[in-house]
Amino acid sequence: MTSATKQSRFKEVNEIRQKLFSLSDEKYRDFQSALVPTVEKERIIGVRTPALRAFSKELSVGNAAQKEVFLSDLPHYYYDENNLHAFLVEKEKDCAVLIGRLREFLPFVDNWATCDSLSPAAFKKCPKAAEEFAFDCLDSDKIYTVRFGIVTLLKLFTGERFRSEQAEKLATIKTDEYYVYSAIAWYFATLLTKRYEDALPFLLENKLDGIAHNLTIKKATESLVVSADRKAFLKGLKIK
Repeated sequence: MTSATKQSRFKEVNEIRQKLFSLSDEKYRDFQSALVPTVEKERIIGVRTPALRAFSKELSVGNAAQKEVFLSDLPHYYYDENNLHAFLVEKEKDCAVLIGRLREFLPFVDNWATCDSLSPAAFKKCPKAAEEFAFDCLDSDKIYTVRFGIVTLLKLFTGERFRSEQAEKLATIKTDEYYVYSAIAWYFATLLTKRYEDALPFLLENKLDGIAHNLTIKKATESLVVSADRKAFLKGLKIK
């Protein structure tokens, strides 16, 4: 890469960064800092999500070349840049291209909020590829890549596309990482609300780690869609 090219790329990325700073909200920055403890406060600009989504649309529609430069400028320094990246990637309509972009980006995700906000609509059109990619993510050594795989299965496969192999795969994960086991609990609690009979054996047979097991029950019993009788039964399954 020539010096002129590097300068041009820096200019394009810096313009995006300056735009983000122009959208900064100090109170929102403080709010976000409390929510994402894994990110240093000085790395949070404080752009509200609606403004960030509007900017991502502006880049996608009006400045594709600048968008591509930004997407290739990894790793980003600011939390808001990572969120912008997520909102740009999730707009990709081609599943193969989408998965390629996710493989590039996910290793640099360093917090649950960026991870969970990444919801590619295209995955609904290619569920087999989405499932395979989610399974690949589960084998990663990166916390938020694993969490992305779990959350993808939760969002797409706890309803009519559910397969027992998915839940069995998640039940094999042994971890002391909070953002991984909390996602596992979130998955099984969601499964309890949608497919109770499929989820229940994982608790009855103690297939989950103790922390994930009890957190699953806690989340399920806090749900408004789980009946009182089922809540009472689930509470009796807690591991003491």
